[in-house]
Amino acid sequence: MVELGERCSLAVDGAVLLHQHSNAIVHLPAAGVVARIASNPDALERVQGSVWVTRWLAGRGFPCTPPADDLAEPLRVQGRVVSLWRYIAATGRRVSGAELGRVLRELHDLSAPADPPGRLVDPLRSVEAAARDSSGGLDESDRDWLLERIGQLRESWSAIEPAVPIGLIHGDAHPGNLIPTEDGAAVLGDWDQVAIGPREWDLTQVHYTRRRFGRPGDEDLRGFIDEYGWDVRAWAGADTLIAVREITGLSPYIRNAPTDSFAAEEIKRRLVDLRSGDTEARWRSPSDRA
Repeated sequence: MVELGERCSLAVDGAVLLHQHSNAIVHLPAAGVVARIASNPDALERVQGSVWVTRWLAGRGFPCTPPADDLAEPLRVQGRVVSLWRYIAATGRRVSGAELGRVLRELHDLSAPADPPGRLVDPLRSVEAAARDSSGGLDESDRDWLLERIGQLRESWSAIEPAVPIGLIHGDAHPGNLIPTEDGAAVLGDWDQVAIGPREWDLTQVHYTRRRFGRPGDEDLRGFIDEYGWDVRAWAGADTLIAVREITGLSPYIRNAPTDSFAAEEIKRRLVDLRSGDTEARWRSPSDRA
């Protein structure tokens, strides 16, 4: 934090770690900003895209977390990619599935910007890179199985036929990324995966989290579907995208496992379930840390 403060003329006193998973989220209260520190050292281009798109969305009144425009663009600090965002105080109110459905409907109804973000061609690239890294938290058997499974799913992804035209997508849309604000509204955060891609990729996220984490519940799921206006499970490719999400979600656990016992235990648990074909087993999320 000291180097970040010096390079950006930023007050870093009283820094507080809010969350750590694929990113470390650090609140800098003296500066009124949040620093997002990516675990993937190759994330600079992707993070630059998320800052550009959220700036564009905020300029159109879309409810998203705004970047700290008067500060530095995303930069590397000690080998990590760091971006700066305006701090939004969450009220603690539980957001509903219906709210997420409305926000996604609004996002998907937008035309792509004139200078759009990259196209989501291969969502498995990051987890493949993590799996091939010999310093990650995988033994040889798990690595071999995972790389083979990635190849199978990559073929399935390439063969899908979207039911609706591709367009601007968030990439990681679930209620945990919707921040309730003091005015009773909610803004969508965590734009690291924003891209041009199949809208179905956004819509399958809630079904993945329901399968593996038991949320959202029945009422929230119905609200999400009703507000969005379409149930993606009626589409033939839904199961494929859910399976892809199960694999892509392993990436931060593989990277963090060598230094994080929670990640090491969870990657082993998930790979046992995946290798056995167990689609009902529940997994732990970062919020389940003891």
